[in-house]
Amino acid sequence: MIEPFQLGFMQRALMGGVLIACLCSLFSVFVLLKRLSFIGVGISHSAFGGVALGFLLGMNPTVTAILFSGAIALLIGFINRQGKLHEDTAIGIFFALTMALGIVFIGLSRRYNVDLFGYLFGNILAITRGDLVLMLVLAPLVFALVISLFKELLFLSFDEQVAQVSGVAVSPVYYVFLLSMAVTIIIAIKLIGIVLVSALLVLPAATARQLTHNYRSLVLYSVVIGVISTIAGLILSYKLNLASGATIVLFAGMLFFASLLYARLKEGR
Repeated sequence: MIEPFQLGFMQRALMGGVLIACLCSLFSVFVLLKRLSFIGVGISHSAFGGVALGFLLGMNPTVTAILFSGAIALLIGFINRQGKLHEDTAIGIFFALTMALGIVFIGLSRRYNVDLFGYLFGNILAITRGDLVLMLVLAPLVFALVISLFKELLFLSFDEQVAQVSGVAVSPVYYVFLLSMAVTIIIAIKLIGIVLVSALLVLPAATARQLTHNYRSLVLYSVVIGVISTIAGLILSYKLNLASGATIVLFAGMLFFASLLYARLKEGR
């Protein structure tokens, strides 16, 4: 069981994967409660434009993706609040525009870079020491920020108007939530990939929801499920020579269906 993690790249993948799983699973609770499952898709795919811009400018793609996706996340929030459009509509607009920009940037760079596929589909071999340091710096900061705003975010997820009347700074908290999610998604795409990272923003909380209706337990179960899925997925991907990101997501999906079956059997008693 521990044999794979005697290798340096697997140790980096494990450390990065656990950090990513904790963050994505925490955000998945609010994504589930606020019914924003599409938001992970929109922000993660906007990262494609940021990564392609990095290749075009000869800069670190992770840095350009964080800046690009952070700006897109704030624009989504701004349009939602000022343009009187629902988040899903704003996400759909930027989903198409950023993907188109990414394709244009790749065409302008006039060079093919295989690293792009590591960002699209995830690659444990692509996690460098620099990436791990970035995760170790950003992940605890984002986690602490979200935990400190837990009550406000929970309030916001249920009823924004009541939250505002109760004295919650709704707009700032909402923008911080979107920006923090954007940062989380970018540091996750090296392991899971742009295409699959949105799944980790939905599956852990959806699985935990079948097991509990207590919100504190929901967060705990969601994080535990995310971590288990990541570790098991990494081991299986190593043993079976499969893509790590896809294996992690498939294992998380298997846990979801198992929890769904458990919940139905429990109701039938």
